Amino acid sequence: MKKILVTGAKGQLGSELMVLSKNYPHFEWIFADRTQVSLDNLAVLKVQLESIQPTIILNCGAYTAVDRAEMEQELADVVNHQSVKIIAQYAFDNQIKLIHISTDYVFAGTSAVALTEEAITQPINVYGATKRAGELACLQANPDAIIIRTSWVYSTFGNNFVKTMQRLLKERDTISVVNDQIGSPTYAADLAQVMMDIVTAQEWISGIYNYSNEGEISWFEFVLAIQEIGGYTCEVNGIPSSAYPTPAKRPAFSLLDKSKIKKIYGVTIPDYKESLRRCMKLLRSER
Repeated sequence: MKKILVTGAKGQLGSELMVLSKNYPHFEWIFADRTQVSLDNLAVLKVQLESIQPTIILNCGAYTAVDRAEMEQELADVVNHQSVKIIAQYAFDNQIKLIHISTDYVFAGTSAVALTEEAITQPINVYGATKRAGELACLQANPDAIIIRTSWVYSTFGNNFVKTMQRLLKERDTISVVNDQIGSPTYAADLAQVMMDIVTAQEWISGIYNYSNEGEISWFEFVLAIQEIGGYTCEVNGIPSSAYPTPAKRPAFSLLDKSKIKKIYGVTIPDYKESLRRCMKLLRSER
């Protein structure tokens, strides 16, 4: 029986893979948190991987606190770059399939057209720089690996933008949201399914792929969609990023072109509103 190791098992994507795992009982699943696979402790990481002996690794673990990374550069680099190098090398040496998750933050955000996998990377914050370093280390150590870049991830699990906005829309009379950062959200359940579609596909074609839900929107428009679906009456105002300064800069435009993953793996990608409705319906039923 093939053994799938999921790192970052308690994160949004890891949690969605756990839900999905019941549909794939012919795999043995290992859901590893940071104590079982310590991405922040390079001295023990290889030994931990050797003790698990997976057949497939889905590397969902990452340092994702974008603003805090500006102050914790070393830790962000260990988790997002150096640990990836060890995992990729281990996978290559042992002929293990590896899917590694990356981010739209590897881009500068100066494009005006959807970004392909070949678009020039130029991170503008520490998080993006460490994730790009992780991509390069992964492909250098393991040319057989698959990297999936994704964006604006949310889920019924953990803390995320959708949950935060639902709470604020309920609690406040008015909120302000940036309207000049453009991209597309990703429902982690959809991304988890795509990862399993790749794992179970007849052919394994290595390289970088982009995945997010369909649609080109700002964070402001995303909140308007949450408001519409949830029936909230709070007033939502669009503001420029300059009015909401953060420690880390954000790309102004990071819409991902998904043509490659559609063509190679035949993936059908839902519209962002369709996926948002599914997620919010589940959140309602959990109350």
